[in-house]
Amino acid sequence: MYGDLGLKLVQHAKRTQALAHLPPYQTELVRAVTREIRDLDKDVSSILAPFEGSFNPAAEPATACNVLVDHLCMRRNKRCLLAYHRVRSDKLEEMCWNGQDVLDKDATAAGGQNGGTTMSSDTGNQSSLSPEEEEYVRNYSDMLAAYKGQWMDIDLTGTLEPPKDLFIDVRVLKDAGEIQTEYG
Repeated sequence: MYGDLGLKLVQHAKRTQALAHLPPYQTELVRAVTREIRDLDKDVSSILAPFEGSFNPAAEPATACNVLVDHLCMRRNKRCLLAYHRVRSDKLEEMCWNGQDVLDKDATAAGGQNGGTTMSSDTGNQSSLSPEEEEYVRNYSDMLAAYKGQWMDIDLTGTLEPPKDLFIDVRVLKDAGEIQTEYG
């Protein structure tokens, strides 16, 4: 049925959000959804081919309904693919901000499964990341390191929630003289 594979991807993405680690990339499922989108596009093209660009939906309501259903299924599958990849990219970014080395963790996991030898991605690496995700993480980590490098004296990965204690200890990095806040 149309959209079943996209639904599986969305369910997988939903489960991924609750996990502390990133499960393996669903290559076959992504390919199947992409193949379904291509097949639906071919169906729409073959349905509209006899009309040669002058299709009037009011004159052919059955054909218009068929084209609409195919088009909506394509859009839904594309949204499912985007949602799946968005969840994975958000998880990877979160892991980078938390200071976890995603690429080394995958290499270590693959090495442990293959008797201690790390294999390249061309020879069947069991990494949970696709090659594109590995490149994304590498580039994102480099960009994040460059951004954090500008602010060496400030921890950008700290919590954004204010403290609940009435009195807190403040570590002064630079003497700014006497400071007056709005509360005294």
